[in-house]
Amino acid sequence: MEAGERQRLRQEAAEYYRGLRVPERMEDALNALFPLHPQDLYGELANYFSKFSKAPVICKLVGRKVIDGVGEPTLEVELYCTVKNYEKRICSSVMATHSQIPENALPETIEADERERNDSVYTAVEWVSDSLNTMLRDLDPTDQCQADKMLGEYFANKVEEKKELERQEKELREEEESSKVTTSPASGRSAATPKQKKGRKTGKKVSEESPISPAEPAEPVLCGSLAIGGTSLAIAKAGATISRVPLYLHTALLKHKETPKEITLPLPMVTVLYCEKNSPTKLKLVKEVMLIPPVELSLQQGIEIVQEIQKEMTRKMESPGKTPSSLKRISHLGCLITGYDSLEQLLLQMQAACNNLGLELGTDLYLAINCAAQELMDYDKGKYEILTGTFKSPDEMVAVYVEMIKNFPFIIALIDPLRKEDREQWSSICRALGSKCFLIAEDAATQISKLKSDQNINIAMCSGVVLKYINQTTVSDLIELTGILDGQRHISILGSPDRESSDESLVDLAVGLGARFLKLGGLSRGERVAKYNRLLAIEEELAANGALR
Repeated sequence: MEAGERQRLRQEAAEYYRGLRVPERMEDALNALFPLHPQDLYGELANYFSKFSKAPVICKLVGRKVIDGVGEPTLEVELYCTVKNYEKRICSSVMATHSQIPENALPETIEADERERNDSVYTAVEWVSDSLNTMLRDLDPTDQCQADKMLGEYFANKVEEKKELERQEKELREEEESSKVTTSPASGRSAATPKQKKGRKTGKKVSEESPISPAEPAEPVLCGSLAIGGTSLAIAKAGATISRVPLYLHTALLKHKETPKEITLPLPMVTVLYCEKNSPTKLKLVKEVMLIPPVELSLQQGIEIVQEIQKEMTRKMESPGKTPSSLKRISHLGCLITGYDSLEQLLLQMQAACNNLGLELGTDLYLAINCAAQELMDYDKGKYEILTGTFKSPDEMVAVYVEMIKNFPFIIALIDPLRKEDREQWSSICRALGSKCFLIAEDAATQISKLKSDQNINIAMCSGVVLKYINQTTVSDLIELTGILDGQRHISILGSPDRESSDESLVDLAVGLGARFLKLGGLSRGERVAKYNRLLAIEEELAANGALR
């Protein structure tokens, strides 16, 4: 290389570095570090200059099919960022899913659900690794609002695409059917007359019997929707990692626009008993029995007490004289599976277990019951089957719960005591019991999409709603929904779906969003215990920092 060329390159290099203030900053760094005599000088220089580097941006998303806590397929989203010119894996999220298939579903229904689930995971993997990967490239992962806006628009487009496809398929079917129909006016008139008369008779009979409202259709789940929730959660986790704060603080900052000085932890609703509704025992009114520790105890102390009660219940279930069917089994919720012939039998056994440990229900801890009333309705009779062969109308159910709380005042929460369609009875039960216990809607809550658009929970006076992070729900959705519930003076409960994953993020979200309760299932099964351990770790961290309210 000629001398003139070398001189030109030196001048260009000098101008380039001066333009970026490299000589000035190098001098500042050396002057600042010399008095400190750091043991790792180059490490400190790297730390010093890192604050001048470009902010990380998303460079790659990878979707992957993985196995959840009950051995079913679900979606994992891996997120990579460009950090200091290098591609770096920042985090991953694994989605939990919610099954809408009842316990007593037919085998063909279960098989169809499994096929749909596999198809949905496969489609979600494609969305993440292809279109979402391209769409979100170069986005700042700390900009959760923008990311979720883009994800929402993408999902809305997919919904419209499906509607258009269904419309075209419907038109095609109608054309095929119309081409097969032969015109016969006489036969058409003769068929119409009796049908019309029959319709009038049926209508009169229905009016006299005052039937219950039919079940509202389940919220449709778009194939691939897991990709939206999984990607939103991965971006939130990446934003927290890059901001060097825990996810719960990052979530609180997203909701309140500032980091709270103190944080109140949600109280855990720990499931200790799972009552199978198709078991040979008679009681059907109770699906889950949950223990809630009092606010006076630390979460560590409260969970230790629950563990002792669960051990005592296990000892009682394994006592001599019990049949093999009532021996210890663990449900997918991570708790004991059992059955009882009456509500009194169940609650008295719970009281006895507590008394054996020197504890008193209503003082040392409290009960919550998930009734799952939507699973009790016999639509032929128009009544709830609360015991085998014992049926109650929606109005009679209100009286059942009033009597229950009167006799067992240590029950402070009822989840899904009625179907969401029984709106008049929801109002009645809230007037009767609203000051005595929490009346919570889980499956009885309005669909999340309607919660966002209507900004009301479609249930007149319930105490609060269980929110689940599933399908196309985004972190911004949860922030918005908890804000709506806060404004309406309803409580927020974040709950684990039936099919939980090993991802612990739900706990951080609940803490950051200020949920009153956290419904995670029982103290068995790794995917659920991991969340309880995360909750205890957050409690310890906040206490050490003086930020635990």
